[in-house]
Amino acid sequence: MTRRVVVTGFGAVTPNGNDAGALWESVRNGRSGIGRVTAFDTTGYDCLIAGEVRGIDLSEAFRNPKEARRADRFSQLAMTAAKEAVHHSGLLTAKEDPSRIGVIVGSGIGGLKTLEDQHTVLLHKGPRRTSPLMIPMMITNIASGMIAIEFGYQGPNFCVVTACATAAHCIGEAWRLIRDHEAEVILAGGSEAAVVPLGLSGFGNMKALSLRNDEPHRASRPFDRDRDGFVLSEGAGIVVLEELEHAKKRGAPILGEIIGYGLSADASHITAPDPNGRCAARAMVSALKRAGKNPEEIDYINAHATSTQQGDVCEALAIQSVFGPHTKKVPVSATKSMTGHCLGAAGAVELILCLQALEAQLIPPTINLDNPDPACDLHHVPYQARESKLRVAMSNSFGFGGHNASLVVAKFA
Repeated sequence: MTRRVVVTGFGAVTPNGNDAGALWESVRNGRSGIGRVTAFDTTGYDCLIAGEVRGIDLSEAFRNPKEARRADRFSQLAMTAAKEAVHHSGLLTAKEDPSRIGVIVGSGIGGLKTLEDQHTVLLHKGPRRTSPLMIPMMITNIASGMIAIEFGYQGPNFCVVTACATAAHCIGEAWRLIRDHEAEVILAGGSEAAVVPLGLSGFGNMKALSLRNDEPHRASRPFDRDRDGFVLSEGAGIVVLEELEHAKKRGAPILGEIIGYGLSADASHITAPDPNGRCAARAMVSALKRAGKNPEEIDYINAHATSTQQGDVCEALAIQSVFGPHTKKVPVSATKSMTGHCLGAAGAVELILCLQALEAQLIPPTINLDNPDPACDLHHVPYQARESKLRVAMSNSFGFGGHNASLVVAKFA
């Protein structure tokens, strides 16, 4: 017998605010978090803009400064979001069986800043001077491990690495484990801190980034005819997933229910999506099937929509093929128009926005949608949030390598 899985807490650190409440206030009001890069000198770079997390001391999430210094920024972001999520859920470890609480927190790239710094040390000071902590600081699973150590959670613990679909896959796999009796509670999501010289130059040289340097707030333009690439961002999003009866027993706040999860592979190209969107569509169909919902029962789609020419069109084709005539009725928004692209954290940040949309009965907008691309013919929500009766929402995530994931979340009833 499978079990129902609900969300009882969430936390987020993003360019739009340093907690989930600030994220929602920014996005619902159509405010962009994108600006000029301040973390390092961008002289010589083509792209000069990004979404940076600002105005927060990430070391405060750790027990002491030494622990914080031993963590890459992506782990610091993850720990900060995890602390908010656990506090939000009211989960008290002392009252729980720690072997039944897990952590599945991934990252698309992991500790890129640590790798970059230590490679510089190697080149300038020699092999004996690199840090003995370099490997544990940069490996992608370490954020999940550090969160488990912090709280003493001894249940399932691993990370999924599927580029920009990472967080959605982490949440989906956590949902499956709880549903199938492997755990009672799992913290799941993703974290990314790739706004560093290597990250900006690597994505820049792929010609994947927007070069609208003089208008950072207008640079991320999903579904707009004049889009010219995505905007790199950093951030973290963590949700607390919990078995329904366990949540009820401890009087936890129930913020929504994960009812569907679908996944597929394009098996097509290392960076470009399947041009027909067929495999992305298959992930959506699978999620709907597991949710027991027809396309007509989806009230809102938070699109992956990164603002790349090819990606946005492929997702629009996929939505059109799944939703058929209902495509003209189901509202679609691309919140990356405000947050930028948090890569491995994006799926969690966007699921949190779906939960907040269900709670507020308000669809967040897509900003910078001045001239909708005719090839992305969807029911857009441009510039202004829209009040609407929302019961079920879908969140899409797609990653380099052809990884596709869709999550379906419902208002709890």
